[in-house]
Amino acid sequence: MYDSTELAKRPSGTQVAAREGAETAKQLTRIAPAVDVFEDSRGITLYADLPGVPREKLDVRVQDGSLNIEAEAVIPTPSGLRLQHGEVRHPHFWRAFTLSPDFDVSRIDAQLRDGVLKLTIPRREEAKPRRIQVGVG
Repeated sequence: MYDSTELAKRPSGTQVAAREGAETAKQLTRIAPAVDVFEDSRGITLYADLPGVPREKLDVRVQDGSLNIEAEAVIPTPSGLRLQHGEVRHPHFWRAFTLSPDFDVSRIDAQLRDGVLKLTIPRREEAKPRRIQVGVG
């Protein structure tokens, strides 16, 4: 787990400030969002920080035991103002996790609120811990 945000590395020769390289820089800026994962006997709850991401720019997928979170932040520029300095103009978030077969991916609940994605992934019934009664005699 990362406790800070990381930026993906750009190939050498890519200039962020160059006008003709602006689209290339947009595609290459990938941020791994900060994530907290809590686990209990019922399953896991994952919180991912995705500031500025609207629901329509969020894609959560599960395939072949892999959970992928991909999103793009929308940072509006007020009309009449010109951006003087921008470190990340088009932030693109991406993070992937490998899920154990103990989890029921068909019952994942996803909620996006105030820039925080909450995923609740329940355990399969047969994978939940159960108490065994021990008889005397």
